[in-house]
Amino acid sequence: MKGIILAGGTGSRLYPLTKVTNKHLLPIYDKPMICYPLKLLIDAGIKDILIVSGRGHAGHFLELLGSGANLGVNFTYEIQDEAGGIAQALSLAEDFADDEPVTVILGDNVFEGSIREAVESFNGGAKIFLKEVEYAKRFGVAEIDGDKIVSIEEKPEKPKSNYAVTGLYIYDSHVFDIIKQLKPSHRGELEITDVNNAYISNGEMEYSIVDGYWTDAGTMESLFRANQLVRESRMGK
Repeated sequence: MKGIILAGGTGSRLYPLTKVTNKHLLPIYDKPMICYPLKLLIDAGIKDILIVSGRGHAGHFLELLGSGANLGVNFTYEIQDEAGGIAQALSLAEDFADDEPVTVILGDNVFEGSIREAVESFNGGAKIFLKEVEYAKRFGVAEIDGDKIVSIEEKPEKPKSNYAVTGLYIYDSHVFDIIKQLKPSHRGELEITDVNNAYISNGEMEYSIVDGYWTDAGTMESLFRANQLVRESRMGK
């Protein structure tokens, strides 16, 4: 299993905080944001990790993280030249993956729990991680029927459940074949929701419900919430 952190994007919703740095390097309590998804992968036993960043601040990631030797892991870096969607960013990892399964996490996602068991038990296809939320229409939303996912709808006006798709996914090597068949959405991007729905159509999608808290940190409010959650967790509240 290899790990991929997607840390591109312009961070426009966090402007002007992102005028001089990448949003994934902004602080969440006592660490830069990217350290949280990185710790999740390392704690799951993943040693080879690719960081995909945009142009402009790529050197900042290298300065912060280095080779990974001090953490007992190996970092590889890749540049996403322009915003083309999460699936397009993931496509840049095909050579890095080298036909192995990959755990993919968005760089602005903060999780409390562990995914080690999910990583160690993964046996092909795909797995996504869901969390029940209050305002589901902000996210991709999973329609669930028993132990199966029927579909995923991106930011629906009338969500079919309260289970948001978090920015954490495990895929087998076929994910790159699926991405090559995608067409850009109305936003002009290759959407990760389309990747997940392809696995659902093939009957190859599993899901887990996230234990503990989860939040993204891509807006002013969610960045503030992430700081609160981490602080309260550290203080034992």
